[in-house]
Amino acid sequence: MAGSATFQTRLSADVGGTFTDVAVFDEASGGLRLGKTLTTPRRLVDGIAGGVDKAGSSFAAAQLFLHGTTVAINTILERSGSRAVLITTQGFRDIYEIGRVNRPESYNLFFQKHVPLIERACRYEIRERMDAEGRVLIPLDEAQLRDVLAQAVDGGVEAVAILFLHSYRNPAHERRAKEIAEAACPGLFVTASHELSQEYREYERTSTVAANAYVGPRVRRYLSEMRSHLGEAGFAGDFFIVQSSGGLFDVEDAQRSCIRMLESGPAAGVIGTKALCDAAGLANAIAFDMGGTTAKAGVIHQGKVLMTGLAMMGGYASGLPVQMPMIDIQEVGTGGGSIARVEAGGGLRVGPESAGAEPGPVCYGLGGHEPTITDANLLLGRLGADRFLGGEMRLDLGAAERALHDRVAAPLGLGVTEAADGILRIATTKMSHVVRWVTTERGLDAADFALVAYGGAGPLHAAMIARDLRIARVVIPPAPGHFSAFGMLVSDLRRDFVSTWFTPLAAASFATMGELYRTMEQQGREAVARSGIVPAEISVSRAADMRYVGQEHAVTVELPLDLFTNEDRAGIKCRFDAIHEIRYGHSAEAEPAEIVSLRSAVTGQLHKPPFDRIASGSTAPSAAAAHGSRPVYFTAQQGFVQTPIYRRPELLADNRIVGPALVEEHASTTVIYPGDVLTVDELGNLIIDIARS
Repeated sequence: MAGSATFQTRLSADVGGTFTDVAVFDEASGGLRLGKTLTTPRRLVDGIAGGVDKAGSSFAAAQLFLHGTTVAINTILERSGSRAVLITTQGFRDIYEIGRVNRPESYNLFFQKHVPLIERACRYEIRERMDAEGRVLIPLDEAQLRDVLAQAVDGGVEAVAILFLHSYRNPAHERRAKEIAEAACPGLFVTASHELSQEYREYERTSTVAANAYVGPRVRRYLSEMRSHLGEAGFAGDFFIVQSSGGLFDVEDAQRSCIRMLESGPAAGVIGTKALCDAAGLANAIAFDMGGTTAKAGVIHQGKVLMTGLAMMGGYASGLPVQMPMIDIQEVGTGGGSIARVEAGGGLRVGPESAGAEPGPVCYGLGGHEPTITDANLLLGRLGADRFLGGEMRLDLGAAERALHDRVAAPLGLGVTEAADGILRIATTKMSHVVRWVTTERGLDAADFALVAYGGAGPLHAAMIARDLRIARVVIPPAPGHFSAFGMLVSDLRRDFVSTWFTPLAAASFATMGELYRTMEQQGREAVARSGIVPAEISVSRAADMRYVGQEHAVTVELPLDLFTNEDRAGIKCRFDAIHEIRYGHSAEAEPAEIVSLRSAVTGQLHKPPFDRIASGSTAPSAAAAHGSRPVYFTAQQGFVQTPIYRRPELLADNRIVGPALVEEHASTTVIYPGDVLTVDELGNLIIDIARS
């Protein structure tokens, strides 16, 4: 019910490239029900409705609906967005093209730089200018702006992006330009950079607002369709979207700031991992999510989700930046549906192309003809042909074997088993890289973390990745195939704010700093209040982007509130030195530091589903947990090993299993290698201790 932090029934839906996952939580009974269906690409809402039906619920019975979707990020990666124009300050139309003039691959003769989402012919310059202090140097030429908008409408555009220089300091010209655009072109999607980013760096802000305009019309249409379907289905509750920061925001905000939902599904998984870590007493964990299309990784370090203020859509080498607070998630195109192909030179490549939900892997029997990671897992015995999705979907082993033989094994002169093993080893290497990106690049050692693996394919591959990275412990949460949908249920309302403030730390006024923080925090409280929900508690956190004087790039430093209460300048400097040491391997305690930007996050905390404890048992699993055995291929040295299988729902706390073994549940299978030891904890997590070689 609106106006309350508690909801009797809440639904969450995570739409992925292959599967759509739904979780239903009944607060009165404490029950959690799950549903999983193939994603319906032509009309995503049909897959969600099917998942709700499979979970034994309905939209009409819910008071809260939470949603994570890949619509925004897929629109950018597929280059399937709307025709948009960029309106910018005179003399700066080529910012978007020039970028930072960096060349990440210096010796790659075939290197391709980033390709803007808005072509040069659709970028218009307007006479106006602010200085870096926000003072007006040249007034906005409104007549010229109206002429440009008329040209844009005649050209058939759907969206307008507005970026004026130094609007992070004074957005008056952008606000006025947006007013004029909305009045002159009421049917267009209009977005201004100051609404998305209040930081300096004009290229990054240009890229961010251009991306928002590019995806805006498509996302707005999708969310409108979703709202219409909910209304027709009798839903009368609150509808929220998961942001890339892991927090929730209402659908009206989502339709304006579409770019904030780039990583909404993966972000929910990291938030779920944070909640699991809190419940299980884990301080450091890697959240590893492998679904049908991609594999993602984020980090919980010292009990905190690691965030970033900048992400590169499409990868560092040739991607486009988005400048806004979000969970630091790295992603690679390696999922269960990733296609394995032999390249012209005779090399084997796995992904990033995916069979998706249509036609899907060959073994699904839905028309796919190119072998995938799922087909390889089936051939190696890791998946049971008659047990996929609890037996709902029978897999075609023969078709998978024929496709893998014809398209991979025969061209490479290998046996089918060798080819399947090669596919998994290549996939493991790629997924290990994505884990290193979120740890090593921050100066962290992946071996110091537990690997929390989820997604339908995560538990299948977790032990291989852990071995590759020297990670000693793997954690498989309950219902890993629905874990991102569960993560939405433990998410909170959240708003993030950034204010650029170039100031030497030694001269920084705590009174001015406090006022800037309080202004952002007041905006956050007002945004939470507009959601219509009264949270159980509102909390704020503060941070600052800092650097040594003379440096170009800054690091983000979390700042406890007591540092401001005590006006502890030395404490702030000490924290900055420590973060710099971790990130770059050195610090300079004697060197002066400066503040670049101030950051504040306002969180409206909602009542969350509890982590229920399960019944205890003896060390040995009960006879009811045993579910037969089958040959499973682990390594070339061992070949196929007859491997016992266990039903996860029948496992009890304190049960202990020594590998090799498989643990099957409705939407996932966990692989335990020979010598690894699995223990079930009191929360139902599968704790796997990896054997040392």
